[in-house]
Amino acid sequence: MSTTLQLVDAERWPGVARVPHSPVRAAAARRILHSAVRDLPLVVQLPDGTKLGAGATGAPELRIVSDAFFHRIGTDLKIGFGEAYMAGDWRAAPGTDLAELLTVFARKLAVLVPPALQRFRRLLERPIAERNDRTGARANIARHYDLSNELFGTFLDPTLSYSSAWFSDDRGDRPGALAEAQRRKIEGVLDYAGVRDGSRVLEIGTGWGQLAIQAAQRGATVRSITLSAEQRDLARKRIAEAGVTATVDLCDYRDVQGQYDAIVSVEMIEAVGEQYWPTYFATVDRLLAPGGRFGLQSITMPHDRLLATRHAQGWIHQYIFPGGLIPSLEAIERIAAASGGLAVTDRRDFGADYARTLRLWRDRFTAEAATVANLGFDAVFRRMWEFYLAYSEAGFRSGYLGVLQLSLSRRS
Repeated sequence: MSTTLQLVDAERWPGVARVPHSPVRAAAARRILHSAVRDLPLVVQLPDGTKLGAGATGAPELRIVSDAFFHRIGTDLKIGFGEAYMAGDWRAAPGTDLAELLTVFARKLAVLVPPALQRFRRLLERPIAERNDRTGARANIARHYDLSNELFGTFLDPTLSYSSAWFSDDRGDRPGALAEAQRRKIEGVLDYAGVRDGSRVLEIGTGWGQLAIQAAQRGATVRSITLSAEQRDLARKRIAEAGVTATVDLCDYRDVQGQYDAIVSVEMIEAVGEQYWPTYFATVDRLLAPGGRFGLQSITMPHDRLLATRHAQGWIHQYIFPGGLIPSLEAIERIAAASGGLAVTDRRDFGADYARTLRLWRDRFTAEAATVANLGFDAVFRRMWEFYLAYSEAGFRSGYLGVLQLSLSRRS
């Protein structure tokens, strides 16, 4: 069995350094791949040069360069496919954009594995490993957001907004467009929360402080909470440099006390975990003053896909967002009503803008590869993040994922 691994730090990347050996599962994976790509508009080149797929000349092309690919996906498809990319067992062919290639798969994600085999999925999948109790939530957030402020600075725009932008036109590559679109996104969610001069505002999930800055610029009294020490420290610095006042605390949302006229949370609910969604909405209800509103931005997935995947540990859990789960709009509406007495009164959907945001981030990240390396992040990490950004972009490009801004208030 050939392999492409070279000098992988086995202690840091055990799942990448260790190639599982399962000839039976590898053979089954090879047969499933043949069947799955037969009618897809792409080309898959096998290690021996054989080509599969229905793609014409110029179609996206995936090149499998090691038989280890089949052992990885045969052992655990949800994790092995990403690990195989990290290891270099497959790559996009020259001239093929990685996100474009992954989008072809994302459009058929629910049916790539034959229905007869999907019945056995629960027997093969690992359960989600990380919990989001108070101790677990802090550890899970630290694993991603405390990597390095400098790392995030290599690909984010000057607002340091790490969530979907909201573009006003299709000229997303012009200078300053991303920062402008990020500020527009923040203004949108602040409007949905009814933030104005004199509002008492709670932000759940600080990021690097841009929302707190813009809320304070409206004349609001702002308290922002985070579980990331790195984010807290830089957010406080950026708030001071902006010449406004806002409090940033290292605090779990469950421990907040007081009353607020407006609560805002941008793409933090995905880190809460399904088990704690009722607690999350009950906490918002407890903290919201009479007549107050909740402005929420959330990535979403179709409800049937949430039900099918919610218990399984995937590559994203393993390497990027431990303990996380993307909700569906149906889940948000149902749990917000049952646990918090909250109803959605306004909504906007701009999933296509997230695909554009991710493309811009990935372009910047790959252009700054040398800088990322100098920060101490090795080649496996860089491939991991390239895959993460492209994989996420494919989700939004295909419509498998969406992003919503919601305005919620107490049901009358």
